[in-house]
Amino acid sequence: MAASKRPNFLLIVADDLGFSDVGAFGGEIQTPHLDALAYSPSGVRMTNFHTASMCSPTRSMLLSGTGNHIVGLGQMEYWGRGRDPPVPWSERPGYEGYLNFRVAALPEILQDAGYYTCMSFDRSFALLPGGSSHYAYEPKYPDGTPVFAHWASLYYENDQRVETKDFPKDFYSSDHFSKRLIDFLSERETNAAVKEKPFFAFLPFTAPHWPLQAPESNIKKYKGKYDDGPDALRERRLKRQIELGLLPKNVEAHPVTSSTKDWDEMSVEEKAWSAKTMEVFAGMVDRMDENIGKVINKIKEIGEWDDTFVIFMSDNGAEGAIVEAIPMTGDVIKKSINKHYNNDYENLGNRDSFIWYGPQWAQASTAPSRMHKGYVTEGGIRCPAIIHYPRFPQKPNGYITDSFATVMDILPTILDLAGIPLPGPNFRGRHVVPVKGKSWIPHLLRESPRIHDEDHVTGWELFFHQAIRKGKWKAVFIPKPKGPEKWQLYNMDKDIGEIHDLAEEEPEILDELIKYWLAYVAEFGVFL
Repeated sequence: MAASKRPNFLLIVADDLGFSDVGAFGGEIQTPHLDALAYSPSGVRMTNFHTASMCSPTRSMLLSGTGNHIVGLGQMEYWGRGRDPPVPWSERPGYEGYLNFRVAALPEILQDAGYYTCMSFDRSFALLPGGSSHYAYEPKYPDGTPVFAHWASLYYENDQRVETKDFPKDFYSSDHFSKRLIDFLSERETNAAVKEKPFFAFLPFTAPHWPLQAPESNIKKYKGKYDDGPDALRERRLKRQIELGLLPKNVEAHPVTSSTKDWDEMSVEEKAWSAKTMEVFAGMVDRMDENIGKVINKIKEIGEWDDTFVIFMSDNGAEGAIVEAIPMTGDVIKKSINKHYNNDYENLGNRDSFIWYGPQWAQASTAPSRMHKGYVTEGGIRCPAIIHYPRFPQKPNGYITDSFATVMDILPTILDLAGIPLPGPNFRGRHVVPVKGKSWIPHLLRESPRIHDEDHVTGWELFFHQAIRKGKWKAVFIPKPKGPEKWQLYNMDKDIGEIHDLAEEEPEILDELIKYWLAYVAEFGVFL
């Protein structure tokens, strides 16, 4: 694979995008720019790509190449914030609530290797907390305190706080993130010294994370498309995934599990309201894709496209508003939403609405997998990923790989392609832990049939939900009341939906996996 210069990198992360929400993964939402990447002769769709079960742990693994319990996000930061008495893990290494100094972060590694890092270190624009308004709309109490101070918008540009009052009137999150990245790429063109450097561009969207909000022009494209409910959508998407070769024809989907009212039990008004939430969600994904197209066009305009390696991914499974949103779905919070926001049907998706779509729509997106975000079952951790690089081997309509992969592999993949050695044990004057992920490059070059061998072990834990996987075998422990509070065993080659528990049939395999789990807990410092 001859290349005239070191590759650029464009890393795009969607927030709470489900497995089948993109057209190239079986969805009906219009995502022409992502589909073009996937179906290009240089495109690759990864159907067995895994993340953490929630957002910030995934992002910590993405930027470090190792486990979230090592790098500082062993638990969601807000879960322990301000607790009295403090949570028992509050002083433990690996639970700091931010990316700690035990790892070398991807942008700083690339920066030291001569890369221009936009949306990272050299230039950046970021929203720090999740769950903030996509329109930067924040109702306030008379004293000026935000109603939801916990989710108040904290925007920073180049380490400086940016007040939302200074945003343009037409501010919308996906538009602004992509615009600032395009601005940074334009600035690179005006500086001869910087222009000579390859770039690392990081584009982490906050869409389609709740609150579900999108411009009306995008929402109206989907009017009426979801009027037959989430179960019908689920069946259509499963059928399409099979047609696209993303799933085997005999795939068995896990049944929908939900404590909310079934579609058939809803009134006409409730169905209309629920369907509209899905229309808004689709509008968010639609708008995100529009902005991805703008960034791609900019890279083509400056003549860098043929040298740019693109990775698109979601940070976890679709959001069922069950785990992360517990603070948002309590009665007190619901009363505040009803008081300060307008969630009437006609206003859904506007800047002063605040909605999510719930577990049934989420499981339409994660099917055939079990559950959704917040769970270490496949619905929470198996995510869509698309790769595009013009210098890879070509195949009409792109390539599909079902080789097991994780988000920890991305850092070593990027460094491998850039010809940069893995960091450690000393980096910038500090000791750093080894990278745990493995480069995808040999597999993407068709030099290796798989990324990880059958002896590779991967573990997950969040909110005391636990899982360990070796090769085709996966053991899952879900505490009560959401699970049986015992280890379950699944053959992932035959049972993507995690339906058939083989714990009693294969006790020796389960015992072996539990031993690997205990070793994982000790090595990664997991608090249980």
